[in-house]
Amino acid sequence: MVPKPPLRQSSAGEIQKGLGKHGKIVDDMSPLYQRTAQSARAGGRKMAGISRYEKAALGLTAAFLLFTGGWFYARQSAAQPYTVTVSQSAPEESPAPAASGSEEERPDSLLEGEVIDINSAPAEDLERLPGIGEKRAQAIVAWREEHGPFRSVDELVQVSGIGEKLLAGLRDYAAAEPVS
Repeated sequence: MVPKPPLRQSSAGEIQKGLGKHGKIVDDMSPLYQRTAQSARAGGRKMAGISRYEKAALGLTAAFLLFTGGWFYARQSAAQPYTVTVSQSAPEESPAPAASGSEEERPDSLLEGEVIDINSAPAEDLERLPGIGEKRAQAIVAWREEHGPFRSVDELVQVSGIGEKLLAGLRDYAAAEPVS
C-alpha cells in the first residue's frame, strides 16, 4: 500500500497534493474531494458548488416564477373595458295621417296583462297569442263560425292544431267571454 502524500495549501488557498513516491508531482484531487475540502475549510458556511444542470433548473424555475408573477400582476392592474351608456329621448309624436284611415295599428305581441277574448277577437288579434300563427288563428275563427262561441278556453283543443300542451300556454292569455 502506497502512503498518501501530505496535503498542503497553496498561497491561493487551494489544496494540492505533494510529491509522489518517486518525486513526481501527483495530479490535483478529484472535484468532489476539492468541494468537500473547501466546504470543510469554510466551516460549512459556504454552499458546495452545483452542477450546470442544477443551475439550468434553478434558472428555468426563476424565469417561470417571474413570468407567472408578472402575468398575474398585469391582469390585476389591466384597464377595465370602457362602458358606454347611451340614452335617447323619445321622438315627438306628430299626428301623421294613417296610410289607410280605417285600419288601426296593432302590436305584434301581447301587452303586459292583456287577455284576448277568443269569442270576439279577429284572426289578427288571435295571432298575438303565444304559439298561435296565421293558420291556427284562421282555424279558431273557422271553428267559432261553424260551432258558435267557445264556452271555455278548454274547448280550444277541439280546433285542429291545438293540443293540451299549447292550451296550457294559452290559459293565462285567453278568455272565453259569453257573447251578448
